[in-house]
Amino acid sequence: MSSFLDWLQFVLAPQMMNGASIGVAIVLMALGLTIIFGLLDVINMAHGEFYAVGAYLGFALVAAGVGFWLALALVPLIMAPLGYVTERWLIQRVFHHRERHILTLLLTFGLAIVIEDVLKLVFGPNPVRLEQPISGASEIVGMHFPNYRLFMMGVGAAIIAAVWMIVYRTNLGAMVRAAAFDRNMAASLGVRVGRVYAGTFAFGVALAGVSGILLAPVYSVFPTMGRDFILIAFSVIIVGGMGSIKGAVLAGLVLTQIEAISSLYISPVWSEPLLFSVMVAVLMVRPQGLFGRLGHG
Repeated sequence: MSSFLDWLQFVLAPQMMNGASIGVAIVLMALGLTIIFGLLDVINMAHGEFYAVGAYLGFALVAAGVGFWLALALVPLIMAPLGYVTERWLIQRVFHHRERHILTLLLTFGLAIVIEDVLKLVFGPNPVRLEQPISGASEIVGMHFPNYRLFMMGVGAAIIAAVWMIVYRTNLGAMVRAAAFDRNMAASLGVRVGRVYAGTFAFGVALAGVSGILLAPVYSVFPTMGRDFILIAFSVIIVGGMGSIKGAVLAGLVLTQIEAISSLYISPVWSEPLLFSVMVAVLMVRPQGLFGRLGHG
């Protein structure tokens, strides 16, 4: 019994805490992706690269002498205009075409390649690290957890709650959900659908940037980092339901816990195949995912 409690306290619980902290950041990234899909019906293949841009922006700002906390506030403010311009100047050029699903997928895939190459040119191909702004660990019920991981969980949970409040408890969120449900009806009621679309895309990109700077002190920052996390983010929104906010939150936390706990027993190289196996299993039982589209949950 004592050995089981020791395993629970010193092995399983810390691993679950690490999974929860990473899961919150993954949820932020997946939220941006699922909101963009839920409203625009656009699968943004460049979302991982926007995440990488957020991480590099945080690194560049801190290297320039800006504190981490100010950088954390500045990154989404810089990323949002980038997302707005991307939607206005690129996505809208093919959005109304009858083959828009294929065109937007190819367009964002090409944009991802361009962004990745630009990051290589500006910052070089070698990984860089952002120092953790909070050091040390805190003791909770006899267990020690890194303070920065606890901070990630707290700020991430606050942002997720704020996103939910905005979407489901404000007039702005009502306009977003109305445009997602029927853009023509929303336009007839006076909603500026074009601006709502661009603003929502910008909001999703800003969330990816926040996820990037939050995870930068945990992982190395390198130009191709978006590829790894976009696969996890797509798994999250497919399992949770394409366009579902609560589905993205639940699936993100569950999948990262599965990855964290399984790493105790299997090689890390099998973590992604395991997540994809879970995704396939969910789709076999419930093809639409756990929940519905934006506006329905």
